[in-house]
Amino acid sequence: MGKPTGFIEFERELPKKRAVEERLHDYKEIETAPIESKSKEQAARCMDCGIPFCHNGCPLGNIIPEFNDAVYDGNWGLAYEILASTNNFPEFTGRICPAPCEASCVLGINKPPVAIEFIEKSIIEKAFELGLVKPKFPQKRTGKKVAVVGSGPAGMAAANQLNQAGHTVSLLERADKIGGLLRYGIPDFKLEKRVIDRRLAVMQEEGIEFITNVNVGVDIKADELLNDYDAVVLTMGSTVPRDLNIEGRQLKGVHYAMEFLSQQNKRVADIFPEVDHQGKKYAHGQLLATGKNVVVIGGGDTGSDCVGTSNRHGAKSVTQIELMPVPPKDRDTSTPWPNWPMMLRTSTSHEEGCDRHWSINTKSFVGDENGNLAGLKIVELDWQKDPETGRMQMKEVAGSEQVLPCELALLAAGFLHPQQEGLLKDLDLEFDERGNIKANGYQSTTNEKVFAAGDCRRGQSLVVWAISEGREAARAVDEYLMGESFLEAKAVSMLNPVFAHA
Repeated sequence: MGKPTGFIEFERELPKKRAVEERLHDYKEIETAPIESKSKEQAARCMDCGIPFCHNGCPLGNIIPEFNDAVYDGNWGLAYEILASTNNFPEFTGRICPAPCEASCVLGINKPPVAIEFIEKSIIEKAFELGLVKPKFPQKRTGKKVAVVGSGPAGMAAANQLNQAGHTVSLLERADKIGGLLRYGIPDFKLEKRVIDRRLAVMQEEGIEFITNVNVGVDIKADELLNDYDAVVLTMGSTVPRDLNIEGRQLKGVHYAMEFLSQQNKRVADIFPEVDHQGKKYAHGQLLATGKNVVVIGGGDTGSDCVGTSNRHGAKSVTQIELMPVPPKDRDTSTPWPNWPMMLRTSTSHEEGCDRHWSINTKSFVGDENGNLAGLKIVELDWQKDPETGRMQMKEVAGSEQVLPCELALLAAGFLHPQQEGLLKDLDLEFDERGNIKANGYQSTTNEKVFAAGDCRRGQSLVVWAISEGREAARAVDEYLMGESFLEAKAVSMLNPVFAHA
């Protein structure tokens, strides 16, 4: 703790956002760059809490009070070293993580919590500015080859860790560029792709092989994969979207959110969007919200991204509907500190303009005589707790049906599980009750050479969880290949979380 009275002297303050009327005309990041003096002030708010519950909130176990202290002292080298010891990609989590660490901050019990995410971003941006982010090379190579299939945050983290252990790593991706949904899914106004490219340049110099435009299971068969590599790590994410099979689903104008978002990512990159994030040709051509009444079905982050993108297209109107009831404005008693709070959240996209509705069910899609979407028939819901089971049950509100004008409906209701047909079934893998890859820890239950991490193993989740999964899967792979695992970072050296044999 650099300043004992910091949490009393300074209020929580986040980076300024560009004005709405400015940012709606581009796809550049919304937040302005961190200011060093402000970073130090916010780090000074980290109090001597005794037991830092922020560690519990962070899936990566980031060593938060220590890097806050280093930032307050202006020791950016130490701050970066501490942060990088647990987090491979703080430039991602510092931008797009919902910050569960902040929800567990002790200061947050009765005051606004420490701005941990902002400090994290400040550290990594300062580290790049000062030239502290340099390629790291393993002391020796093991002679073992590992294929990582899927290049999202889980795949990138697994590849990074395995390469540092001395294994020869190939990161395979069916899209034309590395990054997974970081690249083709998350809008540029939340994560500019130069941030990904900057990190990839370091990883490539460290010796990781990037192989793009390869659909593993088709271009490279399952048998070839097992024969050519000593271990395989599957990190292809959860890619099967939840559908809404109701009347009118076939109408022109009803699309999955990810098809809409990935197209825009490609436009920003000056790539004509001929194929989607899964390498398949777009069946519906260009998807644009310009001049249309847009309804986003689903109230999560993906839905929010659709709202921001639709506004930048120049939509006539943007409405977001959610099946569940509106969350409380403040932390609910059902999710007390230090748990992740159930409460209403307003994103930067919502601030830019959106009509939000909760407890709404979509009954059908309404079309015109040409088979084009013209509206959504919706109904209001009344949610009540069943006195016997305690579960919430919904009932339609009589007389509340109405038709919303809509020429573009975007399904943003989440993802079910990874694509099972093809590679996963060819590898003869087992699936759990939710359709995800079944594993003991991170090792598949049917083939000891095959491991799984990220959304394809645990289900749709956060980027910070994906990085954690990739790191832990790499540990399991290394133990399988070498009979030894990562050194315990906290037990041996806080700043040296490498493998025992590296």
